[in-house]
Amino acid sequence: MTEYMPGLCNIGPEEIKKRRQLGIVGLVISLIFFVLLIALKTNLAWRLLIFFPVFFAATGFLQARMHFCAGYGLRGLYNMSKRVGNTDSVEQSEFRKKDKQKAVQITIWAVLIGLIVIGIIYNLPF
Repeated sequence: MTEYMPGLCNIGPEEIKKRRQLGIVGLVISLIFFVLLIALKTNLAWRLLIFFPVFFAATGFLQARMHFCAGYGLRGLYNMSKRVGNTDSVEQSEFRKKDKQKAVQITIWAVLIGLIVIGIIYNLPF
């Protein structure tokens, strides 16, 4: 998509690329944290902290996949330009409402992914 579509697409190719890169960084941090959990034979409480890098990774990948920045959606902004961070305001209230709903949806999915990963790691026998 190359144009702003309320609740569907609020970022262009450069912003999508940035979100994908953030997802990769979050994934790498998650994997490093997981290896440390195993190597240090941490107690169960420490395993809960993996939620944060997993949430970060999931948010990046979901935003890239959906062509939608949750942060922009919550703030009533969009960026379809070729420059990262070059935002425009969403003027129509019904469009802002759709964007906020999409932003909340992305956040909920990222939280669920984080909780699922915690559930898996918490129950691993190390």
